[in-house]
Amino acid sequence: MASWKSPLQGYESAPSLSTDFNPDGKSLVNPPAATKSPAYDHFPSPIISSNNGFDFHIYYMPSNQKEAQYAKELHERIRREFPELRIYRFWDRAVGPHPTAMFEVNTFTPHQTGAFFSWLTVHRGPCSVLIHPNTDDAHKDHTELMTWMGRPWPLHTELLKPRST
Repeated sequence: MASWKSPLQGYESAPSLSTDFNPDGKSLVNPPAATKSPAYDHFPSPIISSNNGFDFHIYYMPSNQKEAQYAKELHERIRREFPELRIYRFWDRAVGPHPTAMFEVNTFTPHQTGAFFSWLTVHRGPCSVLIHPNTDDAHKDHTELMTWMGRPWPLHTELLKPRST
C-alpha cells in the first residue's frame, strides 16, 4: 500500500485560510501569493524532466475504420501544430504495455504539458488518451500517477514491473 506525504508539508505554520467567498458567491477568497508556484516552470519531484516530463499515449481501435482514420489525421495535425514536441510513429497494433494501437507524444515543460492537454481535450475525438509522468518508476507512472481522457484501457502493467536479478 502506498504511503503519501501530506500535501500541506511546508505549510504547517501558515495562517488559517479565509472562509469568505468571492463576489461570484461560490469560489473562495485565496491569500495573495508572494510568488507564483514553481510548478508553472518546473515539474515537481519525482518527475524527471531530463528526457521528458509527460507521455501522452493516444489510443484508437484499428478495427474501426472511422476511428483509425481520425487517429491518423490527429497524428498529422499534432505534428503540424506542435512540432516542438516529440511525436512517435503511428502504430497500427498494440505495443508494449499498451492494449491497442496508439501513438505517443512527449512534453518537456509544464507549459507544453498544459497547452497540449487543453488542446487534446478539445481535439481527441473518439480516441482515448493515457497521460503519465516519467519518474524512476515506470510501473507507478502507468498505474498510480497516470490519468485518462476518455475511456480507460486495461494496461499490461506486468511488463513494467522491475525484474529481479
